[in-house]
Amino acid sequence: MSRSSDTREEVPFDRDVETLGSYVYTQGTQLSNIVAVARQSRAVAEALDFSGADVIDIGCGDGAATVVLYDQTHPKRIVGIDPAANAIAAADKRVGDRNIQFAAESAYRLPFPDQSFDIAHLRGVLHHMDEPERAVAEAARVARTVLVLEPNGYNPALKLIEKTSSYHIEHGERSFPPARIDRWLRDQGLEIVRRDYSGLVPYFCSDSVARVLGFVEPLVERLPVLRAIGCGTYVCVGRKHS
Repeated sequence: MSRSSDTREEVPFDRDVETLGSYVYTQGTQLSNIVAVARQSRAVAEALDFSGADVIDIGCGDGAATVVLYDQTHPKRIVGIDPAANAIAAADKRVGDRNIQFAAESAYRLPFPDQSFDIAHLRGVLHHMDEPERAVAEAARVARTVLVLEPNGYNPALKLIEKTSSYHIEHGERSFPPARIDRWLRDQGLEIVRRDYSGLVPYFCSDSVARVLGFVEPLVERLPVLRAIGCGTYVCVGRKHS
């Protein structure tokens, strides 16, 4: 099993799992995290039909989102990869009887032939990477359709959080402008067939703030200009021409 040497891309996450048994935001103990994670899962399910598909989940982490993706969208199977070995060990404990396989592998060197999968799913992983474009290129190599979910780099509040939150700093988080993500996909010969903004509740905010933002979230998501700068998540789908 080939793995990259330990880097900032996996060390903080391995430490989270070693200490907590999972990632902080997948524990389901804080309202804001529960709401934000659930909205992201719905955004993915709304963006693309996964039913019956062969899916690779690149940067699957502790497997929590992978399991939800499987249960909500009914793919044929999912292969989840992540360089953080502790996270993969935690992910393995979630599988049950699902057709999911997890492996500690690098997103920069996927051990699969070209076009091995129908869909490559990259949820909240590119902003942790030193070379996100390289990961997108590998995703496009092994799958005809690529779905990316990332923090919305047009959101000024999110930019402030990245600069001041100890969690975001420790985990190397940096959001990208959606236009840049689109360009990475197009550079690999993918046509952007869907783009959307969603979510208003950030991780780790107080319950009272989460309730208020959750209440106004549907309204913000419906307003074309406001959602592009107010929503916290950007989702896009790129597809290769037949």
